[in-house]
Formats: sequence, C-alpha cells, structure tokens
Amino acid sequence: MKKRILMLLCAAVLAISIAAPPALAAGGPFYPVSVEEYTYGSFDELRINKVYQLSLSDDPSGIPTEDFERNGRRYFLLDMIREDEVGVDTQDYTDTITQDSDTNDLSAVLKQLDPHREVTTEDGYTGLLALDYTSVTVEAKGYKTSTKSLSATCTYPNLSDADLSLVPKTTTDNGKTLTLGAVEWSGGENGYYTATATYTGTSSTRYATGYTVTASYTGQVAKTGCEVVTYTAIFGSEVLPKGEKTEESSNPPDQADQTGQEDLDADPAPAETGGMNWLSLLGCAGGVAALAAAALWTIQKMKERRT
Repeated sequence: MKKRILMLLCAAVLAISIAAPPALAAGGPFYPVSVEEYTYGSFDELRINKVYQLSLSDDPSGIPTEDFERNGRRYFLLDMIREDEVGVDTQDYTDTITQDSDTNDLSAVLKQLDPHREVTTEDGYTGLLALDYTSVTVEAKGYKTSTKSLSATCTYPNLSDADLSLVPKTTTDNGKTLTLGAVEWSGGENGYYTATATYTGTSSTRYATGYTVTASYTGQVAKTGCEVVTYTAIFGSEVLPKGEKTEESSNPPDQADQTGQEDLDADPAPAETGGMNWLSLLGCAGGVAALAAAALWTIQKMKERRT
C-alpha cells in the first residue's frame, strides 16, 4: 500500500510539471484599467473592450488574450490596438527670486516686479508662475552713518551785566540740543547789555546703502514625454451551443474519476501481500533449520574428539 501511494505521488508531480504553462514574459500578467461591454453592428453583437496601460519597457505578451466565457457566451479576441500616449506629469512649484532696489517703499517695489514669470527647471519641467504678493519682503543691504554740523544764533537783550552766567548754556533747534559756543556783547550805555550767543552741535543720520527684494512665484509646471502605451483588446462573442455549459458550471466529477478514487483507497494486491507473508514465513523456517543443523554438527565433532 505504501509503495503504491509513493508511486502515485511521483506520478502526480510529473503530471504537474508537464502540464505547467511556460512562464509569462517579464512584466506580466497585466490587469485592465477599464473594461467596457457594449453592442456592435446591426446584429447587436455583444463585445468587450479591455484597456491596458503599459510602460515602454513592458512586454505586451503578458496581456491575456485567451478565450473566456461569460453569461452563456464565448468571447474571443478580435483585435489588439496599440496607442502611444504623451504622458504629462504636473506638479506644484515655487520659484523664489531676489533683486536690488533703491527704495523700501512696498508700493514702488511691487511695480518693479513682473506679475508672471516663465520657468524651466533642471529636470525639464516648464510653466508660467504667478507672483505671490504676500511673499514680497524688502531688507536693507547695509547701513552707513552721516554726520553734519549744526549751529544756531540766539540774542538775549536787556541783560543787567555782561555776565556769561546770564546766557543759557544750551538751546534746542529742530529737536537737536546745541551747546553755547561764543557770545558777543553790545550796549551798556543805558546800563543794559545785549548778548548774541552762538550755539553749535552735530547731527548723525543712519541710512541704508541699498535694499534687497525677495519674492516668490508659485504655480504648476509640467513635463511631457511618451512614457505610456495603451493597449485595447477587443473581444467579440458568440452564443454557446445548447447543452454546452460554461466554465462556471462545467467539469463535474464523473463516475470514472470517482471509481478511480475508490481504487486508490482499496488494497491494490491482497494476493500479492499474502504471497509476501508466506515468503517471510518460509525464510524464517529455513533459518531455524540451518541453525539446528549447525548445532548437531558441532555436537558430533565434540563426541569424536572425546573418543
């Protein structure tokens, strides 16, 4: 029984290896991106279109073209259409620029910027971008300080004496504080003096040496290239003959297969097994007889030596 089972397993492995189909080409199998069922012609023939999208490196032999059955009809390949499509890859893109400006007035700066900008990226994407007004910033390149001298003259009449203590030591001119420099006296005939005081000082102004404008342009860029190949498999159909079942309900187990299965479960050769048992018994009996003969021969030899 064990020998028979082993032989059956070996036969099954051999059958599988013979019946196995050859490996599909690299890239297969492929699955359709869309399936369209429609009627065609004056006889309203039912047809099915299956659309596949492959890259240029894919092997189209992996597209299924075998007949198939559906809803009582057999579908068969009529034609295969290939169409090279120009694929367009679009992505968001931001281009940031910087430029010099003589002013930091934002309204004047915006007039200096173009509302749109054409760009081409390093990897071949092109597009027209629009200015993002909220991204515009203006910064000073650097600063310098300028200093200038200030002076002012003040007159103080009706002073009781030509005494410097009667003249203020500082004065304010345009928000700047100036200090007393020189004083000229006049009058005195009537007992009163007039002081003409000169005040001096400096004013420093910090100013920008220039401005840098930063602005961003945003939008979408696109790159075109023939990287997609579309295959359309067109299947026609015919009604299955009456009595012929579709794949879904065909191939029921028949009596021959069931009988074969029952044969596998049965003992293949009971007579042969019984013969093997008799041979085993005969072998054991022969071995016992040989041992008995050897023992008798040994005892006889020992008797001869004693005599």
